[in-house]
Amino acid sequence: MNLQPISRRSVPDEVFERLLTEMVEGTLGPGEALPSERKLAEALGVSRPAVREALQRMAQAKLVDVRQGESTTVLDYRKHAGLDLLPRLLMPGGQVDIGVVRSIMEARLHIAPKIAELAAERSGPRLAGDLDAVIAALVAADDPVRRQHRALDFWDVLVEGASSIVFRLMFNGLRAAYLPAVDALTTIMAAEVDRIDAYRALAAAVTAGDARQARDRAVDLLTPATERMFTALRHLEQS
Repeated sequence: MNLQPISRRSVPDEVFERLLTEMVEGTLGPGEALPSERKLAEALGVSRPAVREALQRMAQAKLVDVRQGESTTVLDYRKHAGLDLLPRLLMPGGQVDIGVVRSIMEARLHIAPKIAELAAERSGPRLAGDLDAVIAALVAADDPVRRQHRALDFWDVLVEGASSIVFRLMFNGLRAAYLPAVDALTTIMAAEVDRIDAYRALAAAVTAGDARQARDRAVDLLTPATERMFTALRHLEQS
């Protein structure tokens, strides 16, 4: 492990990010023992309390196993961490991880239609007012970034209508990963958020209680931007 000092006064979150980057890049592997708090503090040029707090956060995120009187051991984040780690995995070290972006888009394409289906089955007509309101806000949004936020509001209504705590937490995790990249995704996501008629068709299916139609309309809405993203990722991998 070749840790470089942090050049300016640090905070625990910066220590967290530095260690996470080492884990994602494979420099710190599962089962490996971390140096002591004192040695980490010296290597990173920060205080021991900052290191201690960062390690506590990492333990809560299931990234390390901290045992009193023993060394702190790196865990396999792929086996132990939850969706709350996803935003941090998206840009470890400040660089976008193409594999994580692809995974998010794949999950979104498969999860969202099921959410729409459940919203139609479980809430149907009760969602009409809220869906009409968010679609009106989507129409009124005057720039691509605002339009993406209003589209997230639309899906938030459907998630509530689906009445599934698991899908709610999954949506929260995916949204948290997506929000930092909103500005960069305006061109690709225009293929989705500009399709007002597709949102209206999906809302109509949901409020009619037609679960199959709602699922199909969700797939129709999400597919163009998803395919554009996959094409862009392939180009990045080949460049």
